[in-house]
Amino acid sequence: MEAELVALAATGASTLVQQMATDGWATVRRRMAAFLARRRGAGDEAALEGELDDSRADLVVAQEEGDQDGVAGVTTAWRLRLRRLLSEDPAAAAELRALLDEVAPEPDRGTVWHIHNNMSGDVHGMFIQAGYVNDARTSSAPPAGPLPG
Repeated sequence: MEAELVALAATGASTLVQQMATDGWATVRRRMAAFLARRRGAGDEAALEGELDDSRADLVVAQEEGDQDGVAGVTTAWRLRLRRLLSEDPAAAAELRALLDEVAPEPDRGTVWHIHNNMSGDVHGMFIQAGYVNDARTSSAPPAGPLPG
């Protein structure tokens, strides 16, 4: 099986399981059940929605009990199922990608800050502005004595 389809199955399973814990689960469940039902021999939508709800119930119990293996098990089960589906029907990849694009959460694009600095007076040397600086080689203690320069 192509590496791209394997990755798509993994992404699909992860996204599906993430969506099980959101307010939009009913919509995602219905859309995923419809997608699966259109595939050869996958079953009817109502039965598939029931399977998805069973997986969600397993996920909720695992999360409540702090059972990371249980959470991983739900994800693995859907990854294997999607992988098998894509192996049997590679044309389903485009539809799965489109579905994931619609239901996946927006990526965190971070906070955008607008900063304006004015320097005045007799300034010599270098000026550096940074939003975040982290260097494990430095200590958090201020340097002793005057700064070089």
